[in-house]
This record gives sequence, C-alpha cells and structure tokens, in this order.
Amino acid sequence: MRLLKFFLFAIGLAAAATAGADERKLLVEKESLYNNIYIYSDPPYVTLTFGHNGRLYTESSHNTKDDRELPIVYTRYMTAGLIYPKKIGSILEIGAGGGRTAWYLHRHMPDVPITTVELDPEVAKLAQTYFGVKDEKNFKIVTRDGRLFLRESKDRYDLILIDAYRGPFVPFHLLTKEFYEAAKTHLTDGGVLVQNIEPTTMLFDSATKTIGAVFANVEFYLAQGNVVTVAYDGPKRSKEALAEIAAKRQEQHKFRYDLTKLLVQRRTLNADVGTISEDAKVLTDDFAPVEALKAIETHNRKWPSN
Repeated sequence: MRLLKFFLFAIGLAAAATAGADERKLLVEKESLYNNIYIYSDPPYVTLTFGHNGRLYTESSHNTKDDRELPIVYTRYMTAGLIYPKKIGSILEIGAGGGRTAWYLHRHMPDVPITTVELDPEVAKLAQTYFGVKDEKNFKIVTRDGRLFLRESKDRYDLILIDAYRGPFVPFHLLTKEFYEAAKTHLTDGGVLVQNIEPTTMLFDSATKTIGAVFANVEFYLAQGNVVTVAYDGPKRSKEALAEIAAKRQEQHKFRYDLTKLLVQRRTLNADVGTISEDAKVLTDDFAPVEALKAIETHNRKWPSN
C-alpha cells in the first residue's frame, strides 16, 4: 500500500465553485508581480483567489459577520499543530494569503506573538483591506519571501505554519531539504512545523520523504481533500498524550475548532496510511521538479476515506 491513498472531492468542489462563481460579485481584479488576483464577494463571505493557467484557486475566505470562522476546512486542521509543541509562546506563518489562519490564532491567543509572512505586497495590502487583518500588538504582517525571511531572522518559534501556494503548487524552494533544515533551526526545543501539501500526485510522496529526511516524525491530518502535515523531532507522541494536551489547550483558549475533535483525523505513516513510494525522491535545491511531479497523473493514488 503506497502513501498517496486519498479520497478527494476536488472534482465536486471545482464544479461547485464554478456554479457559485456566477452568483459572486467581483470586487478586485489585479495583476501583481507574482499573481493574478481576484477577490469576490458572496455575502457574508469575501474570497481571495489566484488565477493560474486558466483556472482559479481559492487562497482565503473570510466571513465578514463571524471573525472566528475558518470557512476553508484544511485551515482548521492547520491549527491541530497547536497540540504538539511543549509550549506556545511564538508562532510564524509563511504564506499569509488573506491572513485568516494566523488571525484566528491571534483572536484566540492574543498574548502570543504571531508573525505572518507574505511574498506578494499586493496580497498583503488586500488582506488588510478585505480580510479583517491588521498589524497590532502581538500580530505582525511582513512582506518578504518566506525562505529569505528565515535566512535573515534570528528568532525561534514554537510553531511554524507553511501554507504558501502559487496556483496548485507550493513554490519549489519551500519544499526542499535545505528549506526544512533552515526552518528547523528556527524552531524552539519541542517546536513543530505544519504544512499543507498538495496531496494528489507523486509530489506528496516526495515532499513527505523530504520532510522525513529532516524531522524524526511526520504525521498527517485528513481535511476533506487536503492533507496537513505535522513534523517534529524527539520521541513519537502517543495518541493518549496528544489527547491530554489537546484537552488542556482547548480548555485554556476555547478554540472555535475543538482541538480534541481535530485530533480524530490524525494519521501516522505505515500504521495508517502505508508507505512512501519507492520512486519518491528527496527534493533538494538542485532537484525540485514540482511541476513535473504534479503532472504524473498515472501515479495518482487515493487514500481511504476513513
């Protein structure tokens, strides 16, 4: 049994998005240096999308009537990373988009310093205009390439969230062994890295193998067609230990999306999802064929739905 065994709702979701597009109002259409940006209004929601090769990809969604809703399901599972660190004293997000995941964490943990890094200055501006995020005490928006930010920073974080996409792809330089090694040096003792990775092709096997070359443990959360990957060093956490921490942190911070319920979707390699493909390669700065791996549709495999 190979690693990529996902059940996906991609076709259904794409069809629904296409059908719903006729009912939405286009608020912004802008071409930046990095993206073709479209912002739609479908009250009470505002949605940030990027155009790539004739298709639209949803990057962020904001309920203007409910500041703590995370409408995009996988972003809820990004917050499952809160279960793992020894402590939560600082958080870094690379790939802000509309900034809603980081802002959600800020609203629930206002005393924890959170930095969210966005490559595209236009996206950062639009996030502050349409998505309810802003610089304030313990919340900082930085416009910078995520990897360069890490290179230039001396700070360390208990939790690093990576959710950078350009169309359907994670930028290749945020998927290599060298990148994960750099990110690891910015984690505190007991710190955790969380990343949303494209699950539908051989790229997922290679990305997982690459993360596993840097971190001792790699775990997964199923999120309705997406997979959130959690990586950390040290002894492997037991289900019971994680459940205890989840309950304590849920009680302390009263998260909208209950950590104890998110934990139900936790999966581990081998025991739950099989093994990595023998053909998977560790991605390095010299070998990161993201688009080529994405295109190998003959090797697509699906995970079971439970």
